[in-house]
Amino acid sequence: MSEPEKKDTIFDSNGRVEKDFSFDERTAEVFDDMVSRSVPLYPELQKMLVHLGSHFAQERTKIYDLGCATGTTLLGLAKRVPESVHLIGIDLSKPMLEETAKKLRKYGLSARCELRQGDVNDQQDLKDASVVIMAWTLQFVRPMRRDALIKNIHMNLRPKGVLILTEKVLAPDSNLNRLYIDLYLNYKREQGYSELEIAKKREALENVLIPYRVDENIELLQRNGFELVDVFFRWFNWSGILAVKS
Repeated sequence: MSEPEKKDTIFDSNGRVEKDFSFDERTAEVFDDMVSRSVPLYPELQKMLVHLGSHFAQERTKIYDLGCATGTTLLGLAKRVPESVHLIGIDLSKPMLEETAKKLRKYGLSARCELRQGDVNDQQDLKDASVVIMAWTLQFVRPMRRDALIKNIHMNLRPKGVLILTEKVLAPDSNLNRLYIDLYLNYKREQGYSELEIAKKREALENVLIPYRVDENIELLQRNGFELVDVFFRWFNWSGILAVKS
């Protein structure tokens, strides 16, 4: 039998709360439960990432998962893409990479994937990329560094290569934005989070997670070289965007 998923209780009444949210060892241990209860339609989105990534993966190229967290997307892709496609997961958090390594060993897929500790805020070596995935990662990159990051991704992608983004987003209208946030908070309550947990996590993320509107993300992609950009998913204030290099 597989080990039961550890439940996310970081922000409960007994939990120690950091000033800002951190992808530390405590978070890594419960991250799979946290993200599955915090991101609407998370299992379906993971399937979308794998379907899109495997469709655009080119033979003898590389797929990069920037901010790979605990490796759920890497694991799904490793089971699906051709053997000639090399998968690389990059994350600043050593505990997250350790959790990824455990998953890959469990399924006998360690040889398919390379794990690197690195800050996606800095320019990364993305040589021979046909697919770059940023799943809920760009929102944690400082805004002043996002243009350089997207430009570097576009420059390193092969022709017909893609960048796949999933992001928390803002609505273009303040009233809609408030509505979407309220609907999302209701969603979190339905997942079993208490009012205290919701409030504590929002406070911890306030200076760490900085979302853009969908149109701002599209403009960011376009001004850094991507001509074909499409929204493939939207759930209130959550979005998935596909950008294709000509």
